[in-house]
Amino acid sequence: MKLRIAIQKSGRLHDDSIKLLKECGIDINNGVNKLKTEASNFPLEVFFLRDDDIPQYVEDGVADIGIVGENVIIEKARPVKIAEKLGFGKCRLSLAIPKAAEYNGVKDMDKLRIATSYPVILQNFLNQHNITADIHEISGSVEIAPGIGLADAICDLVSSGSTLFMNGLKEVEVILKSEAALISNDNLTPEQEALLQKLLFRIQSVKKAKNNKYVLLNAPNDKLQEIISLLPGMKSPTVLPLAEEGWSSVHSVLNENAFWDIIENLKAAGAQGILVVPIEKMII
Repeated sequence: MKLRIAIQKSGRLHDDSIKLLKECGIDINNGVNKLKTEASNFPLEVFFLRDDDIPQYVEDGVADIGIVGENVIIEKARPVKIAEKLGFGKCRLSLAIPKAAEYNGVKDMDKLRIATSYPVILQNFLNQHNITADIHEISGSVEIAPGIGLADAICDLVSSGSTLFMNGLKEVEVILKSEAALISNDNLTPEQEALLQKLLFRIQSVKKAKNNKYVLLNAPNDKLQEIISLLPGMKSPTVLPLAEEGWSSVHSVLNENAFWDIIENLKAAGAQGILVVPIEKMII
C-alpha cells in the first residue's frame, strides 16, 4: 500500500513541497521532466501536476493527497479536505488599479472591467459587496491587462508587490490570504489514513521546529527564578549547575513570534552567554 501525493510540477510551490518532503526524511528522486516518482524510504508515490488540476485529481482519487495553494482550493471548490496548512507559499489575492487612479473604497469597482485568473473568488467577493463588474478571465500575465486596455483593474496573487509596481499598478483591496495546504480525498481507506497520519506527524514536527529556537544561557543563581519565569519552554526549562560556583546553565525552547522580546528581557534580568540554536525536528 502506497500513499499517492500530487504536487506542482513547476512554479512557486514545487521547490518548497519537495523541500518539505525531504525535511520529513522522505527520499525522492525528482528527475527532470518526470511526471511520477516514488520515495525510496516511505510508501509514497509522487505525481507532478499543474496546480489547477491537483484538487480534481485528489477528488477523483487519482491522488490520495496533494499540496496546493488555498487560493486554488477555494477557486476550484472541489470536495476535498484540508488536512494541514503548511506555512509556506504565503500570498494574497488582491485587487489592483493603475497608480494614477483614485480609490475611495471597494464601491469604486462597480461597473469596471476586472481581469483575473480567479473568477469564482472574485465574483463571490463582488456579490458580497453588491458590486456589478465585468470579469475578464485570463490565464496568465494578468498584470498587463490595464496597460493594454483590456481591463480597468485586476484581481491577482500578490507576494512582494514588485510585479504590480513594475506594471504601474497599486494594490487597493485584499480579497483572500493564502498559503500552501495539504489536501486529502474524503474517502481514504483505513490503511491510507494511517499513512497520512504518519506523514502529518512528520510534517507537524518539521513545522514546530521551524517556529521554535533552542536557547542556552548562563544565569547567576540569585537571578535564576526571575530568568526561569521568562522562559515558557515545552514543559519547564532545564537547569544545570556550572563549574563556576553561583552560576547555572539554563536550556529552553522559544517560539519565533515572541523570540526577540523574551531575549531582551532575559538579558535585562542578568542572563549571559545566550546561545540560539535552530531545531531540526521537534517531537512533542
